[in-house]
Amino acid sequence: MTTTDIIIIGAGASGLICAIEAGKRGRSVLLLDHEKKAGKKILMSGGGRCNFTNLSLSPENYISRNPHFCKSALSRFTQWDFLAKIEQHKIPYHERDHGQLFCDNSATEILTMLLSECDRANVELMLETEVTGIAREEGLGFTVTTPKGEFRSASLVVATGGLSIPGAGATPLGYKIAEQFGIKVWPPSPGLVPFTLQPRDKERLAPLSGISVDAVVTCGRQSFRENLLFTHRGLSGPVILQISSHWQPGETVTIDLLPGTDLLTLLKKAQQDHPKQQVKSMLVTLLPKRLVTAMVEKDLAEAQLNSVSHARFNGLEASLKQWEVKPGGTESYRTAEVTKGGVDCDAISSKTMEAQKVPGLYFTGEVLDVTGWLGGYNLQWAWASGWVAGQFA
Repeated sequence: MTTTDIIIIGAGASGLICAIEAGKRGRSVLLLDHEKKAGKKILMSGGGRCNFTNLSLSPENYISRNPHFCKSALSRFTQWDFLAKIEQHKIPYHERDHGQLFCDNSATEILTMLLSECDRANVELMLETEVTGIAREEGLGFTVTTPKGEFRSASLVVATGGLSIPGAGATPLGYKIAEQFGIKVWPPSPGLVPFTLQPRDKERLAPLSGISVDAVVTCGRQSFRENLLFTHRGLSGPVILQISSHWQPGETVTIDLLPGTDLLTLLKKAQQDHPKQQVKSMLVTLLPKRLVTAMVEKDLAEAQLNSVSHARFNGLEASLKQWEVKPGGTESYRTAEVTKGGVDCDAISSKTMEAQKVPGLYFTGEVLDVTGWLGGYNLQWAWASGWVAGQFA
């Protein structure tokens, strides 16, 4: 049996950072992963450019049943700390909308940086190594069983991620480990994920596939304004991914297809200036023609403006600016960028990432019940929580 100071399960974003930090403290570190390559989700992030953090980041950008939990880690390893690492390694990057930072070239540069730092910290990385069992004995620490043998350590860090993107190697292992040690797991569900539609809406809106419009989408008290994309199965685009993390099955979302536009005033003005113009001719100056055709009843669309009452204008405005949609569901983990739910943060120390009642057991990253918004927030949580665990494990 091989003995080491720390075993980390999961060579993703939080596991790699944790390994680097623990190694820098002089700890012997064994990093295990069942995949052939480390950091597969890092490579997929941002369409291959890695949206590695966000400049305008705060705890309000995270969803958790314990909203205070993320504050400590995010304040101790900030976006500026990770950015300093990027600049130290001379990786070129750029800023996009909403403070999102991306590599100029490829996400591979981020992964190469992390793996080279692991090498310098003498981290032992074992890939294609499936964890088949974990045991803990008082005074002896943890024993991790794999097809390649048994490994013992004083500390065990669970950095296994969630269930999103199974093609990148997602498994429920982290949740099973938590439950094995009596730690509550909030039911996981897909987050940052496209919506599917009810059959009737799907049939009506399927011809709009490929159309993208600026929209405000609201669910409960939460609203986002970004692009909405119609797909052959439902609704997607950044604004839908954002609101999906706040949506529960059975709820309705409200969509404003003309944010910042006073449609009623424009309709009344057009009625005065161009009384014989058809309603649809006026609307296609504001929205794509196919969208107008799908959203506006044919008799109203083809009516001349001077024949339409203001009461009907009110109804038209409501249908385009307060369009209520009850999603049929989501595209599931297959396309979800993150997993909502996970290991109960009340059972974990926010200062160390150690389980309150299981000394030596740590949890980092997506496996915890912390879900960031779209835009680099989830990777920053991975960096920050992994960094914290690396100071103590």
